[in-house]
Amino acid sequence: MRQTQLLTKTRKDAPSDEVSKNAELLIKAGYIHKEMAGVYSMLPLGLRVINKIEGVIRDEMNKAGGQELEMATLQDKNLWNKTERWSDEKVDNWFKTSLKSGTELGLGFTHEEPLTQLMGDYISSYKDLPVYPYQFQTKFRNELRAKSGIMRGREFLMKDLYSFSKDEIEHNKFYEKMKDVYMNVFKRTGVGENTYVTFAPGGSFSEFSHEFQLLSNVGEDTIYVDKKNKIAINKEVYTDEILEKLDLKKEDMEEERSIEVGNIFSLGTKFSDALNLKYKDKEGNENTVIMGSYGIGLGRLMGAIVENLSDESGIIWPTEVSPYHIHLVTLGTDSKEVVEFADHMYDSFKERGIEVLYDDRDTRPGEKLADSDLMGISTRIVVGKKTIESGEVEVVDRKTKKVRYVSESDIMSGDFLNIE
Repeated sequence: MRQTQLLTKTRKDAPSDEVSKNAELLIKAGYIHKEMAGVYSMLPLGLRVINKIEGVIRDEMNKAGGQELEMATLQDKNLWNKTERWSDEKVDNWFKTSLKSGTELGLGFTHEEPLTQLMGDYISSYKDLPVYPYQFQTKFRNELRAKSGIMRGREFLMKDLYSFSKDEIEHNKFYEKMKDVYMNVFKRTGVGENTYVTFAPGGSFSEFSHEFQLLSNVGEDTIYVDKKNKIAINKEVYTDEILEKLDLKKEDMEEERSIEVGNIFSLGTKFSDALNLKYKDKEGNENTVIMGSYGIGLGRLMGAIVENLSDESGIIWPTEVSPYHIHLVTLGTDSKEVVEFADHMYDSFKERGIEVLYDDRDTRPGEKLADSDLMGISTRIVVGKKTIESGEVEVVDRKTKKVRYVSESDIMSGDFLNIE
């Protein structure tokens, strides 16, 4: 993509009512557009990042045995009445509407009920289990106060996977597996080093759930962390009894602020009982299906990456979720040789499937480099008059700021992308 043709441009300022760093940087760099409090549109660069995050998650879910589907957003009141989750007294963040006939509908904020009902058409025998459907879908939550930029919105993209198992043993095996799967997601998206599997309240489902908490000074949650043993406990369940049960010594635990970037729940039979989801075992006896749910908010993860991987100059995208592999920046567009060299490099990258944003704008070098830092593409290649003279181009790693000078032949082969 030539930057002269890019839909968006960088901005000097974010909206005056935007206080979160993630949204400020993403707006200034041209990744998102703020529609209203808690509602953001993804612009071309932002959509590329979200699609890459989605690709990482999809890859890990598929490797774990997940099967992707996509369910309806509009929700049937009668279905949710069966689990007592339609009432505002039980769930206070519904967005509700109605048909012209007067029939009440809701905009889905989660999908346990409709998916459990759907699975009733496909689960009848032990041979049908286990099964792990998942989806990427926009959720709607009527938050009293939207805050934290794209990390807590009223409309957001979420991956939700649900497990359907024959018994607790089968369920627990998958549940434990998903802890590792989730950590793989966070490692690949650049935040795994500071993300902790965290004991958290289980609500009405179980004694505990598990959150994946990323250490951050701007986080909404408070956790206690034993960094040496990689154990964390949410403040909401932090008691001496819990410490004893988990075998931690209190004097190893540090209080930290954190961002929840994912969660997993054991649901037991709450939904399968209410919606009569059963199967017959080998002996022909009827049993209730055991369920679990596993969520990751893609926008929340994107915002958390920006909060944790940015500096005074802008965003720092991890390689696997960077909108482009390369930001090709020309300095000296008044030189025919420089432009021809950069054009040739750009065409060569495209031919080999290397994703490149080419800053071909006729503007000052300082502005180009500042915009490149703000946008945060993981690798920058600088082409200028010195390049023509020396036969080498400047390659800058956005994260480390390390500068390398790479020969034209290595650049054209793409080998430089493997340089650590």
